Amino acid sequence: MNRIKTLRLLSLVGCVFLSGLLHAQDRKAPSYPLITHNTYFSIWSNTDELTASPTAHWTGADQSLLGLINVDGNIYRFLGKETPSYKTILGTSDEKGYEVKYTENKPVGEWNAFSYSATGWKTGSAPIGDDEKNVKTLWKSHDIWVRRNFSVANPAAINELFLKINHDDNIEVFLNGKKVYDKEGWTNSFQYIALSTSDKNALKAGENVIAIHLLNTAGGRYLDFGLVNKEKDEAQKVELAKQKSVEVTATQTIYNFTCGKVDLKLTFTSPLLMNDLGLLARPVSYITYQVKANDNKMHQVKAYLSASSNIAVYRPSQQVSATKYATANLSVLKTGTLEQPVLQKASDDMRIDWGYFYVAAPKSSGSIQFVTSEKDAANAFRKGNAASTAKQGKMLALNTIIPFGNVGKNKVEKFVELGYDEIYSVQYFNKNLRPWWNTSGKETIEGQLSDAAAQYNAVMAKCEAFNKSVYADALKSGGKEYADLCVLAYRQSIAAHTLVKSQQGEILWLSKENNSGGFINTVDVTYPSAPLYLIYNPSLLQGMLNGIFYFSESGKYPHPWAAHDLGTYPLANGQTYGEPMPVEESGNMIILTAAIAKAQGNADYAKLHWKTLTTWVDYLTKEGLDPKTQLCTDDFAGHLARNANLSVKAIVGIACYAQMAETLGYKETATKYRAIAEGMVPKWIEMAEAGDHYALTFDDKNTWSQKYNLVWDKVLNLNLFPQKIYNTETAYYLKKQNRYGIPLDSRKAYTKNDWILWTATFAPTRKDFEALVHPVYKHAIETESRVPLNDFYDSNTGIRDNFKARSVVGGFYMKMLADKLSGN
Repeated sequence: MNRIKTLRLLSLVGCVFLSGLLHAQDRKAPSYPLITHNTYFSIWSNTDELTASPTAHWTGADQSLLGLINVDGNIYRFLGKETPSYKTILGTSDEKGYEVKYTENKPVGEWNAFSYSATGWKTGSAPIGDDEKNVKTLWKSHDIWVRRNFSVANPAAINELFLKINHDDNIEVFLNGKKVYDKEGWTNSFQYIALSTSDKNALKAGENVIAIHLLNTAGGRYLDFGLVNKEKDEAQKVELAKQKSVEVTATQTIYNFTCGKVDLKLTFTSPLLMNDLGLLARPVSYITYQVKANDNKMHQVKAYLSASSNIAVYRPSQQVSATKYATANLSVLKTGTLEQPVLQKASDDMRIDWGYFYVAAPKSSGSIQFVTSEKDAANAFRKGNAASTAKQGKMLALNTIIPFGNVGKNKVEKFVELGYDEIYSVQYFNKNLRPWWNTSGKETIEGQLSDAAAQYNAVMAKCEAFNKSVYADALKSGGKEYADLCVLAYRQSIAAHTLVKSQQGEILWLSKENNSGGFINTVDVTYPSAPLYLIYNPSLLQGMLNGIFYFSESGKYPHPWAAHDLGTYPLANGQTYGEPMPVEESGNMIILTAAIAKAQGNADYAKLHWKTLTTWVDYLTKEGLDPKTQLCTDDFAGHLARNANLSVKAIVGIACYAQMAETLGYKETATKYRAIAEGMVPKWIEMAEAGDHYALTFDDKNTWSQKYNLVWDKVLNLNLFPQKIYNTETAYYLKKQNRYGIPLDSRKAYTKNDWILWTATFAPTRKDFEALVHPVYKHAIETESRVPLNDFYDSNTGIRDNFKARSVVGGFYMKMLADKLSGN
């Protein structure tokens, strides 16, 4: 579940939260969801002010949505930020191939000096790294030294010099012998590093050299670099709209602005309603503009949206085409790459570069659409131009002007649609699968956009009703802070999945293990995310288990335990994670199948897979009580033997199997396995008991850990473990809390917020529950890590060790699930 190398940032404790604390009262989220459908169509704002940063994909890559409004000739920006324009000085490999000199042996002398002779160094093509599929020169050693010679005609003509670089990991960069950049850590994509005037002055007319030392500390290796000139901004300046408020609900993010004499309410709606799979799978979001005068006078108003073609590329260097056309009821803009490499790559830090992105507006709105380069887009609106000036190139802009005419005190509302047609979503055991909405292959994205427009009022009403319902239920279950966390988790969890139908006709709700390896349908990602889906549509949880069952039952995975994953997203052709987690994944699959039975009130789904479940439970019976050295879901912590929390999972899994057998009328089987589980409990207590707590491992009573797997004993009413264990553990956890939560265990200060919410769910009192939830809430509104909710962070500093935008935050709904299944 957790594939990382951890950033060592604890030294930042002193002042790291200053800016966050100053604005904590204004913050509603570490990152704000705008467009959220699946792992590819997922756009966020990473600042509290919508105008303070460009909008971005969850990976951090810019995917610009820019919004301006013209009020009586005065222009205000309310959405996004114009991205700088750079001109290449020294190209990176995404633009054109280049060669470098390199050595993996520590060089003698001033290797970074301009005059140094790199005699004996090797010659290689960029990029350099250890991933054979994505680099041209393999590097697998600890260190590498690199030199690149280049020439510049006129350095004085450069406006602002930037280093464009993507590196993994620790790096020093020298320009003609002068150090211009160093960093401990790594990047996931190209970063633009502003160089100082003195750095720029190191650049000479004629020959120059960049010299780099790169050090690998853990995980991957990578290097690609160049230089760019940030061009002067010739754009006419605009005023910033004043943001008055932002509200995040389950399906909507709502901003309110004052734009001079007009107020603007801007609503982003992704209608992810799980009781309607057609609507859930429809890849269309709405941006709603509601305008009214704030001075009781009439004003001429028109709004503008510019959407970047980068929403449809993996790298901004890819060539795209853009077209404008119309249907019977819609004006439409469309863009996509020329290459269209459908399902040709699988990776974690990846954006989609096949299929097409759409911006559509009802013809009845009178909207005007046109295509320009991204750098010319806003100026076109400022100057009143609405003619298309581009059809093909890089970084184009899909522009829409929404006229409101003469606006007074009465609200005027209009909307624009954003959609994405992936053509094919995933490959499932070598079969390319279309998205759910087009399983037949006969539907069209224009049809989806038209349906979305026609159903706008009804969909908005459903979303608003659902928003109120989910918040009220969460508030009742756990209080305001808990409800706010659940709301933040809702769209994020869903948008880390895609919905398709298998060639066997089964529903597949396939997750991507975002920012953590990129695996598809990881069982120990399914496990923590499950409560959300058990509440709102258990068939979606079946869709998370179906592929794993098929993998075993088809004979493609021949082991007597459950697989870890089905591949690397979007290719689900078989496990790609390096080793099994036999107790972890077998326990997860059995527990979740039992949870489906409980939620649905029958064990029909379990019956379909009874033989496989029996194989897995027999493995747990043999190996689960005192697990051998192996990984569990918290694999970032390394291998562990005699893991008490993993043992709990095995015991609970065996009891879950017995519970399903009872439901199916298999009385003897139920009695047999219930007795096995009950017999393990006193042995577990004896091995784990450590006075005022229960140990992390059975062989070391000086350790401790969160026993979050115990929660299913309560939620599924298994009645295995005595209440004393819950009381004892909760009291101990409350003593161990740090500023941002209970550590995962006694080894490190890091924690997982999904597990904290599970642990809190079995707390004996509401007061204890809220005390355990409070630091998690504080983390969400105070952390300096401005990314979609990250679930793995330092409990003292709040800085993420890794992970963001993952589906596991669906686990926040465990308390609500417990209340639902108990009838509360």
